[in-house]
Amino acid sequence: MIASDLDGTLLRNDGTLSPRTLRALRAAEGAGAEIVIVTARPPRFVDRLAEATGLVGTAVCGNGALVYDIATRTVVSSRTLSLTTARRVATALAAAVPEVGFALETGNQVLYEPAYRLRLSEDIDAELPVPSLADLWLTDAPVTKLLAWSDRLDADTLLAAARHGAGDEVQLTHSGGRGLLEISAPGVTKAGTLSMLCAGRGIAAAEVIAFGDMPNDLTVLGWAGTGYAMANAHPAVLAAVPVHTVSNEEDGVAHVIERLLAGTDRPGTAGPRSDRPGSDRPGSDRPGAAGV
Repeated sequence: MIASDLDGTLLRNDGTLSPRTLRALRAAEGAGAEIVIVTARPPRFVDRLAEATGLVGTAVCGNGALVYDIATRTVVSSRTLSLTTARRVATALAAAVPEVGFALETGNQVLYEPAYRLRLSEDIDAELPVPSLADLWLTDAPVTKLLAWSDRLDADTLLAAARHGAGDEVQLTHSGGRGLLEISAPGVTKAGTLSMLCAGRGIAAAEVIAFGDMPNDLTVLGWAGTGYAMANAHPAVLAAVPVHTVSNEEDGVAHVIERLLAGTDRPGTAGPRSDRPGSDRPGSDRPGAAGV
């Protein structure tokens, strides 16, 4: 199995899948590998990507909250966040971080209150404002993620503040959006959901090659038999993951797949740095790349 994140990993910075990477994915499928998208993004984003590229198969969406069948556009399984927990965590975080705004991701829509002023162009048709923070908790839609956003703090600082206030009630992470924190039900991670998916297919962790660039990818990069950090990855990811590939702009995922199919490389045999000199430059906290 090849398991890949989207933003900053499989996709280029303009959100497109390059022809080279698409060819590599199809070649891997032709050689017998299963391709699984493992992303913070919701199913609606995966649908648009599938329409543009013809990709089919399975996607793990919402940082592990959903397993999604791309071809049939069906949610196969879900692990949602209770509104009671979301409200309790939001209250604690608001006390620690003044002027933080909140939104709820349902997989189909983003419900947001007035203080949540982050707008993503690709979500314009899915955003639904509510009059106040109190109204946010009145939805009867299943919640895949609570989103917390600050225009003053970067995502790492916001994450540290949330860990101090939320304890072990929820799963906290971020995927690179400036000032954006992603909060899931306790125990929901990319790796946890991918491991269950693999167990059902009889695929061992050692048979999985994973790619990622942000802190929300760390669980799956550590769980997979071989995890590749992109050269443009967050500094914490570059430090934690010993095997690197070149950047998303340089088709780093395709670079590895091509070498594996050609027999010039084997999973786990790369050194502690990418095989391209100078490709271990640090990542950045990209605005709008959050996979919301």
